[in-house]
Order: sequence, then structure tokens, then C-alpha cells
Amino acid sequence: MTLTELRYIIAVAQEKHFGRAADACFVSQPTLSVSIKKLEDELNTKIFERKTTEISLTNVGEQLIKQAHLVIEEANKMKLIADQGKDPLLGPLRLGVILTIGPYLLPRIVKVIFDSVPKMPLVLSEDFTSVLLEKLRKGIIDVAILAEPFDVSGLFSEPLYDEKFIVAVPRSHNLSRKSSISTQDLKNETMLLLGVGHCFRDHVLDVCPEASRYSVNAEGIQRTFEGSSLETIRYMVSSGLGITLLPSMAIDRLITDKTISLIEFTDPVPSRRVVLVWRKSFARLEAIKKIKELILSVQLSGCSKFFEKVQ
Repeated sequence: MTLTELRYIIAVAQEKHFGRAADACFVSQPTLSVSIKKLEDELNTKIFERKTTEISLTNVGEQLIKQAHLVIEEANKMKLIADQGKDPLLGPLRLGVILTIGPYLLPRIVKVIFDSVPKMPLVLSEDFTSVLLEKLRKGIIDVAILAEPFDVSGLFSEPLYDEKFIVAVPRSHNLSRKSSISTQDLKNETMLLLGVGHCFRDHVLDVCPEASRYSVNAEGIQRTFEGSSLETIRYMVSSGLGITLLPSMAIDRLITDKTISLIEFTDPVPSRRVVLVWRKSFARLEAIKKIKELILSVQLSGCSKFFEKVQ
């Protein structure tokens, strides 16, 4: 049994005609017919019902054609792997991004990456840090863009940038008149948080631990509210429900929002470190280097970039 024979039976199944299948495979009809007969003899079963006016698959033949497609697909994958060994920038790169980075970073980099390495299309996956780490370790994705900290066992990581946090308050809030703000100024404020599972929630609680410790004050009034995304929280701030912290790249679309005031922190400014992460067994190191290079080539508002080369 050979891949050529499998390609022949797939062609006959598609064309339902030996002559047209032979033309599609660029061989003579006798060559194709002999090869298929040889395969049927090897398997000791009929793949096709040969009638005067048409060719049809037997019940076993239908199952064999499905399997033949899978075998050919896997063989093509093997060839792609071999080709990628010669050119790591050839073939899809499966990239995972956490939910609080994807909406703000991906629009800046996707076209840049496509224009620079058109033979390496991105297959994107947005999810929680824990889910992306599991996908990385299982080989479902190749590389991920995450925010520290996380469990790095079995993985390599390279810093991309440090991203500053900005305070967002309703325009009518008494803090909106401040030109800068300290973490102490936030102790008694109603803090809007992302739900459990978002790493950015943990970052905010690191800056404002009172938001967790005093989610309900002495009078029993709730002091924190949760949203499912940064965009949801943005609208909650706009509605006057409370204040929040946002990563710098999320504020670009808020510059013209007249209902929200954006206030920078005094030193030391809270931030998060965004990193590129991949499995230690991942062989396409040049692809990792190229992705990092292209991410750092675009404008990243409020971020301090790391230009050290991937080892």
C-alpha cells in the first residue's frame, strides 16, 4: 500500500470515473486501474462497484476513502514539519493571547505579521491564562502572550514589555480633578474588578488589596463590582458605578470619551510584565524570534519594551 495508491482511490471516488481520475492524477488509465486493483487485492476487498455507466463506492470502500483522506492529511503534515525544519517561518503558528491583551495588541500586530511573514499565518486563540498554559503544554498552541506571574515549568519565556496601569474614574468623581494619584488614594473607593480567572483581576488586587479585603464595608454596602471584560468595566465606570484600573493599551479608545477621566499613578507606577511563552520542545525558534521582533516594532502605548534577543 502506497500514498500514490491512496491518492488514486480518492481521485476515483471524487470523479466517479477512471478516465477522469487518471487525468486528474496525470497518469494513464491503465496505470491507475492496475494500481487500484493491486490495492484491492492487498486488502482482499472491493473498494469500487464497477458498472457500465458509473463507478460507486462499496460500503467498505466509503470507510477506506475516509481513512485515506486522513492518511494523506497526516502525510502532508509530516512534509510540512520537514519543510519547517528547513524554514521555521513556513506554516501556521498557533498563537494564544490572554483576554486582557488580545483586543488591544492583536489589531496592532496581525497585519504587520501577515505582511512580514505571509507564509506563516497566525491561528489565534484568546482565553484565560490557565487555559492557554494547558493548551501550550498539550501542544494545542505553539506560543502564548501572557502576563506574569504563572507556572513556567516545562516552558521558556521572554519578556516583551512592561505595561503601566492607569486609573479610570467617572468624570463627575472627586478624583477626576487630580493630575496624578497614589494607591493610597484608592483605599476607600468602589473598585470595579474582572471576574475570577482573569489574571488582570489579581494584578488590580495586588495594587488595591482593600478591594478584596473590604468588598463589603461596615454598613453592609458592597464596595466592589465585577465585570466579564475590560470593555464591560469601562461602561460601568462611564455609568458612575465606580472606578477601575486599566492597562495602558486599553485607554486609546477612551481618549475621546467625555464621561471618563484617566489619571496616571505617581511613582512607583504599578504595571504588569507581558511575556512570550513557548514549550521547551518547540523547535521553530526563528518563528519565536520573528514574532517578538514584530511585536516590538509597533507602537505600544504606555509600555517599556524589552529588546533582548531570544536565546
